Amino acid sequence: MTTALITGATAGIGAAFARRLAAEGHNLVLVARDVERLREQATELHDRHGIEAEVLPADLSRDEGIAAVEARLGDRQHSVDLLVNNAGFGNRGSYLEVPMADELAMLKVHCEAVLRLTSAAATGMRERGRGGVVNVASVAAFVPRGTYGASKAWVVQFTQGAAKDMAGSGVRLMALCPGFVRTEFHQRAGMSTGNIPGWMWLDADKLVATALADLARGKSVSVPDPRYKALMGLVKVTPRGLLGGVTSRTGRKYGPR
Repeated sequence: MTTALITGATAGIGAAFARRLAAEGHNLVLVARDVERLREQATELHDRHGIEAEVLPADLSRDEGIAAVEARLGDRQHSVDLLVNNAGFGNRGSYLEVPMADELAMLKVHCEAVLRLTSAAATGMRERGRGGVVNVASVAAFVPRGTYGASKAWVVQFTQGAAKDMAGSGVRLMALCPGFVRTEFHQRAGMSTGNIPGWMWLDADKLVATALADLARGKSVSVPDPRYKALMGLVKVTPRGLLGGVTSRTGRKYGPR
């Protein structure tokens, strides 16, 4: 039986990955900061699907948290076959309105943790000749969106480059780029979502099903919905200056996952 490790596992997209993978019979390593929520989630998934669900409390904005997950990914006796780097958050406010400490914490979680955990997982996967990594980014990676968008753009570029370098190794790497998803993400960041049209919201469970199918197909980037694929097509032909004006006005209120 294979094992998947999911960061940010207790809510939103991470929880949807956990539900889907448990239902498919994968054992899980669940990573998040809230140990009580982790234990409740692990018990529920074990009881419902009969899989083993390991709990690993870790704060990925701190070196010791990243190191703890690195160590688990490097455990050769209990190997991880699929890594889902989902942990992330948003900061409310535009450039210079957000405290520098919060901006640096975002880069720690979105970039440093993704780099270190992907590398820890991919090393063992390459030795075994199989495995997969899903790095959760955002469609915000493709538009000017301050530190959040820049960090997610890094995730996409890093994942595509790593996927190219790992080609032929049996290890698949993919950046997942969702749009607005009904999760706790915006509430935790204190972002208003009242102005977002209903058609722009995605269902986390359907998103995960599409993402896993795209990973199986060998895609290095997944935009898991036709609506957002169309929007990204428009973004490619829209002048960057115009995009910057739109995103600067909306960035204080809300942003894609």
